[in-house]
Amino acid sequence: MSRRSEPPERGIMQAITDLLSLNHERCDQLFAAVETTIGKDNATQAQTAFNAFHHAMQRHFTIEDVILFPAFEQNNDSDLGVTHMMRMEHEQMRELIEQIQGTLNNGNLQACASLAANLLPLIQQHNLKEEQVLYPLLDRALHDKTTELIQRIKSLPHVPG
Repeated sequence: MSRRSEPPERGIMQAITDLLSLNHERCDQLFAAVETTIGKDNATQAQTAFNAFHHAMQRHFTIEDVILFPAFEQNNDSDLGVTHMMRMEHEQMRELIEQIQGTLNNGNLQACASLAANLLPLIQQHNLKEEQVLYPLLDRALHDKTTELIQRIKSLPHVPG
């Protein structure tokens, strides 16, 4: 009986890329729900959708800023520019997310829609850089720590609902 299996390194080498790409998809779905509820002019639904998105983004930033980037930086002094750039982009997104929160708190869905339109391309460009450049780099550099890092990531609280 023959068993087809991936090369041993495939599962390990792509673990971070696969996990975080799925996390990007989840955040994207939650953001689409925010845009939909804003478009329906329903402040209560928009706030609920935004809370789930905000929580998911905070979790995602924690995964990268607190778990993965420091692990990468410990062993890769020459590649610190890439994590520095990603952290700067995280900060830009955090600022827009906080502005959206403020406009939602004030019930200004028109301002929310405008801010969301500004946030969307930032998220898309950021995700593309991470998925095509950073995550494969992390998979290669952290291959010996993948199991431990994935366990730490999975232990973080998930998005409610």
